[in-house]
Amino acid sequence: MQTSNPIRATARLATRRKRVAESFSCASECIGQLEKGCSLFAITRGQFSMIDAALACLDQVGRSKISLWTWTVAEYEIECLERLRIDGRISHGTMIIDSSARIKNRSLIQQWQRTYGSESVRYVLNHAKVFTIESESGFKLLLRGSMNLNYNPRFEQFDVTEGGEDFNLVREIEESLPLLPDDCKGKEVYKASKVSAAFDPEQLELFSGVKTWAK
Repeated sequence: MQTSNPIRATARLATRRKRVAESFSCASECIGQLEKGCSLFAITRGQFSMIDAALACLDQVGRSKISLWTWTVAEYEIECLERLRIDGRISHGTMIIDSSARIKNRSLIQQWQRTYGSESVRYVLNHAKVFTIESESGFKLLLRGSMNLNYNPRFEQFDVTEGGEDFNLVREIEESLPLLPDDCKGKEVYKASKVSAAFDPEQLELFSGVKTWAK
């Protein structure tokens, strides 16, 4: 794949970044009016979650296809995802979730598959917090940040952009992920995640076996 000129890309990003905010308000007030080509970088105190931000965007752009990248879902976050799952403005949803969630979040994953289809979940090695919204009205929103699915009263950072190569990159990666069965093996997940392309085999060996924090 051809890479873009880094100098030109930097110039485009400089003109694109239109708004920054230190937010103490709700998601809708922080995000403000969405426009084509808009960009927002915000620092919050954790008063809203990634789900809150996504719902605030859906309020403006209407019926959309969405994707959600998450590591896992704790018990207190299930209600947030349930709210998202039953939202009539979502025409299709894809969940990219860490394979470890297959056990502790099995029921939630099955509910998601019943709503959006058997091919709506991708198992990978994941710690990214990303949300995409592709609306029937023509918006392509990419949300990302340190926040999880729930609110968390501490410093968090949050970005939302419309259109651009960042959205295209996320969508390209999503479309390249293979559909793995619920009982897939760890080796299949590693292969799908392409972790070996970023590490030497010796480095990956450090992550095999029992994790140090689990001893």
